[in-house]
Amino acid sequence: MNKKTMKAFTFKRYGKSPDLGFDDVDFPTLNANEILVKVYAVGLNPIDNMIPTGIFKPVLNFQLPATLGSDLSGVVTAVGSRVTRFKPGDAIFASIFDMGRGSLAEFAVVPENAAAMKPANLDFVQAASLPMVSLTSWQALKERAGLRPGQKVFIPAGSGGIGTFAIQLAKYLGAKVGTTTSTGNVEWVSHLGADEVVDYKKQEFENVLSGYDIVLGTIRGDAIEKSTKVLKPGGRIVSLIGPLDAAFARVRRLNFFLTFVFGLMSRKIMRLSKKRGISYSFLFVRPEGDQLSQIGKLLETEKIKPVIDKVFSFVDTKDALAYLDQGHAKGKVVVKMQE
Repeated sequence: MNKKTMKAFTFKRYGKSPDLGFDDVDFPTLNANEILVKVYAVGLNPIDNMIPTGIFKPVLNFQLPATLGSDLSGVVTAVGSRVTRFKPGDAIFASIFDMGRGSLAEFAVVPENAAAMKPANLDFVQAASLPMVSLTSWQALKERAGLRPGQKVFIPAGSGGIGTFAIQLAKYLGAKVGTTTSTGNVEWVSHLGADEVVDYKKQEFENVLSGYDIVLGTIRGDAIEKSTKVLKPGGRIVSLIGPLDAAFARVRRLNFFLTFVFGLMSRKIMRLSKKRGISYSFLFVRPEGDQLSQIGKLLETEKIKPVIDKVFSFVDTKDALAYLDQGHAKGKVVVKMQE
């Protein structure tokens, strides 16, 4: 009997030459608590370019060749026997990050508790742009940092995928927002809601900003260490890009060796934080359908709007990832699967 297959965008190995490209992969099978989704659009995230390098290999579980992509929107075509919230024909959006599977494929299997109904006022491309950036912002600002009205939050790289959403969410939650961007985007991020905007081509943010309660770590390099200077005592850094810490390793139930290694990786920032009387933690987003539903309601009231930079067709997925990797996108990069 011939196995049913579908088109997917995969990587075959970790490292400098991951062999990215299209493959015919086995059509997914459905468990009782899962829904089968015909994928209409996929939002890309920087981690999609990082996974094939092997940097997250100790943490994320993939069977190679593996399908890339986490965010998706689409239409339910079948449901498992225990699914109660969705039926065939429903338009949904979801993140399947950290599940050992990818969304850059004709169909995807999504656990029922990771999906939410697509906001009615958004098209599939807009909806696909949101899951990871919205869940990350929500979990970092609301859950981890407990952001309250009147507090000040620093969200670097305000014109990027995460920045454009996090600024809007922080403003909705009643915070004052500081950010960095390049000269051409200063006015634009102010329109998104940023109160203090530093043009990083002209000034160092740590010399301009002060008295902040929360920093959202979104930029690699030494920006995390520099951002300790803008926080007041008792402030918090929630980093999305590392360094990974021992607390993260314990939550993941990683072995003693990895816990030790992550502890070493974060030793410098931990020391610096302690000296300045602030706290540091690393956040790994988790898929969460209930939170996506709440976020969907905000989007329906247009309190927050998706920001999309560029849309690529499925055949141009490699170009889309390369474009994202340049780091100049204003908002999100999305792959449109269905015309």
